Amino acid sequence: MTSKPFISICIPSYDRPQTLMRLLNSVDASNFDEVEIIICEDFSPKRKEIKEEVEKFRKETKYKVVYKENEENFGYDKNLRELIKNATGVWIVFMGDDDVFIKGGLDKFVGFLKRHNELGYILRAHDTIHEDCSIEKFRYYGKTRFFEPGPDTFAELFRKSVFISGFTIKRELVLPYLVDDFDGTALFQIYLLGEVVLKHNSAYFDEILTREIAKREYRKDEQYFKKEQGKFVPRQITLDVSVSFLSGFKKITEFIDKKYNVQTTVAMERDMSKYFYPSLSVHRDKGLKTFFEYVKRVNKLRFNTTIYYYLYVILLVIFGRRICDKGIVAIKSVLGKTPRL
Repeated sequence: MTSKPFISICIPSYDRPQTLMRLLNSVDASNFDEVEIIICEDFSPKRKEIKEEVEKFRKETKYKVVYKENEENFGYDKNLRELIKNATGVWIVFMGDDDVFIKGGLDKFVGFLKRHNELGYILRAHDTIHEDCSIEKFRYYGKTRFFEPGPDTFAELFRKSVFISGFTIKRELVLPYLVDDFDGTALFQIYLLGEVVLKHNSAYFDEILTREIAKREYRKDEQYFKKEQGKFVPRQITLDVSVSFLSGFKKITEFIDKKYNVQTTVAMERDMSKYFYPSLSVHRDKGLKTFFEYVKRVNKLRFNTTIYYYLYVILLVIFGRRICDKGIVAIKSVLGKTPRL
């Protein structure tokens, strides 16, 4: 085995041994020496089961597997830093422990990385299997694209990079930025994105690499990767959780703006506003009173800056989430990619 792998697949693990194994079994890169798998278990109730499953996988696989157990619950953001510290690859590829790689996707992706060593960050395409078994594709441009360094690129890639699985960044470029300023936001990778794409070339690779499985049977034991007042927080998307998450977006862009004397916050707000449907739809099933309260709080954060935002609100009020969700998936299916608004 080579002394330095080419990619480090970094997995923050918490309380999901079955879906973790599903992810591990989806790793199918043909050159075993080029890949290492790093798992940091974050002091969850199912630590014993997770360790047993990882050890079983380690005995059967040819990939290098590094398994670490945190002595306390670090939370999502600190655990990402722990993964980076334990990785040795040229590239970091983060994966949520309940997502999977698309068959054959890793070899294509590694080939792209090898052809473009000048890059510091790569945005990947991905898809989601919904509870009704429909597949929603997240292809952002319709073809592979390259970006020059700068604040415009950060604003352009910000929203598209929030989904953690497949988030790919060059390890040596992020080592100076393993700070705790953004702990609790669940967005540490976005801060790293900002630091890297402001100074280095980046790209979008138009091949679907990862899949999020949103079917209910896979999510019975889901929990957040964070600790609150000493207790593990169940994965419930409450108004407070959603608004806090959105506030984290601005915390990062405002930090970057101040540090580098640039203007990315307004551009991020406008881009988010154009594509705010998923954030709104999550709360529509909780009744109109709760939905309107969420809209009111989102407006205060200034994510209501485009006509698209208000169109989503109106359609969700009139038709409800289920019909609107199907409409969004249908539009993407016809176009073959996310519409450019």
